[in-house]
Amino acid sequence: MTFLPLEISPFTAVAFLLLLVYHLGLLAMKGRFPEATIYARNAATRAAWVREMMVNQRDILAVQTLRNWTMAASFLASTAILIALALLNIVLTPGHPTTEASMQMFSFLGKRIESLHQIKMLILSVDFFFTFFNFTMAIRYYNHLGFMINAPSDSDSSALASVVETIQYGAAHYTLGMRGYYLSVPLALWLFGPGWLLAGTLIIIATLCHVDRTG
Repeated sequence: MTFLPLEISPFTAVAFLLLLVYHLGLLAMKGRFPEATIYARNAATRAAWVREMMVNQRDILAVQTLRNWTMAASFLASTAILIALALLNIVLTPGHPTTEASMQMFSFLGKRIESLHQIKMLILSVDFFFTFFNFTMAIRYYNHLGFMINAPSDSDSSALASVVETIQYGAAHYTLGMRGYYLSVPLALWLFGPGWLLAGTLIIIATLCHVDRTG
C-alpha cells in the first residue's frame, strides 16, 4: 500500500489539541485540587468500603461487589478486543470493500485519500486495544482483591493499606478503559471527516467536564 503525502486539517489539529489540553488540565487539577474532581472522592469511598468489609468481615458482600465489577470489566474488555480486531482486519485485508464512498457524502471538507482513511481506522483500532488492556488489568486487580480482602488480617493496618492500594489500581485501570471508550466516539466520527471529529471532540469534552467533576 502506497501512502501519499497527507495534509492535517486544521479541524483535526484543533480537536487533538483540545483533547490534550483538557486531559493535561485534568491531571493538573487532580494534583493541586484533588477534591475538585470525582476521582478523589471515589478513592476515599473505596478506601472506606475496604475498611468496612475487612473490619466487620462482610465477606459475602465483598465477594458480590467484586463479582459485579469483574463481570462489567470482562464485558467491556471483550467488546473492545472484538472491535479492535475487526478494525484491524479491515485495515490489513487487501482489497477489502470499505465504506469510503458512502462516508464521503458526510465529509464537507473535500476529498480524502484512502491511505488517510486506513490510518484513521488503525488509530481507532489502537484505541480499542488500549481499552482492552486496561479492562484486563482491572480484572487482574479485582481477582487479587477477592483473596486479599477475605484473608485473615486481624485489622492489621498494613494489610488494609495493601488492599486499598490494590483496589485503587484496579479502579484506575477501569477509568482508563472507560476513557478509551469515550475517545472512540470522536475517533469514529473522524472517519466521516475532520469536521465531525471536532464536533465529537467538543461533545465528549463537554460530557467529561461533567463526569470528571460530579461523576
